[in-house]
Amino acid sequence: MTGAGGFIGGHMVRNLLDSGHSVTGVDIKPLHEWWQRFDIHNIVADLRDPAAGRELSRNIDVIYHFAADMGGISYISENDWDCASSVAMTVNLLRAATERDVRSFVYASSACVYPATLQGSDPSPLREELAHPGDPEGGYGWEKLFSERLCRYAARAGGPGVRIARLFNVYGPHGTWRGGREKAPAAICRKVAEVALGKSDQVVVWGTGTQLRSFLYIDDCVRGLAALARAGDARPTNLASDELVTVAELTALTAAVAGVEVSLRYDPAQPTGVRARIPDISCAAQRLDWHPAFSLLEGIRLTYRWICGQLGGERAPRTHDRFSQGETEKIT
Repeated sequence: MTGAGGFIGGHMVRNLLDSGHSVTGVDIKPLHEWWQRFDIHNIVADLRDPAAGRELSRNIDVIYHFAADMGGISYISENDWDCASSVAMTVNLLRAATERDVRSFVYASSACVYPATLQGSDPSPLREELAHPGDPEGGYGWEKLFSERLCRYAARAGGPGVRIARLFNVYGPHGTWRGGREKAPAAICRKVAEVALGKSDQVVVWGTGTQLRSFLYIDDCVRGLAALARAGDARPTNLASDELVTVAELTALTAAVAGVEVSLRYDPAQPTGVRARIPDISCAAQRLDWHPAFSLLEGIRLTYRWICGQLGGERAPRTHDRFSQGETEKIT
């Protein structure tokens, strides 16, 4: 599991352990910065180093590649090179997986692969085939789209079977909620919690609040990823919620969950991304028999509760009661 110390990676490790699998987790962050820790073989490594990929692929059946240099709209708007250069990890891992006869390769792609022209004032539902011809969102979107193609090329050249998930705005507990890399649900939960705790007197919303989005709760995302990994379909598949809201509506919902009245200030000067991102999840329903189960209200309740708790003190990575810290190794 690459990106095991990250948000989605950490939740996916838990799912695999619950399913009885043996897991090796790798992340570039030192172990004390991992969002969740389990009793597995934990490795600190830079996957941009080809030697790390070769070593980590030894005696591995499936690679879940979730590691990436990424963040919310502010981060990906300002760090095209850092985001795009994550493709080096994908190249190294696919080459190593081919050499080591890894059976399958599950890749976490993104809705940012879709052209901005389909996400403006007259948006189109984003079906998987509409990613081409390519015009993705910045360096992050280009990295994801190119990595998807690399996965398919590797499979054709005798490499592992590939599974590609295009993820739309995944949110939930145990992920980045401050510091510049957080995404909209986490940022809004934090801002509302700061008002509720008396740490702030207003919520600043980036843009006009009219940006239209769908937000997928992490448990639904993990369930979709697990179904995709079991499937025999190499085509990219959207994993998203079909519940659409504006950012202003998301803020109002979060304030209602918190039980507070908030003063809003809109800041159109901040990056906002595309105007309207509307997923089409019919392929996931047909190919995987998957549909999200959590409403936005349920997911925000859980996410807000966790982030509000984090504001009571410095975040400590969570070591689960039923799992100890586990073995740690560093590859340099």
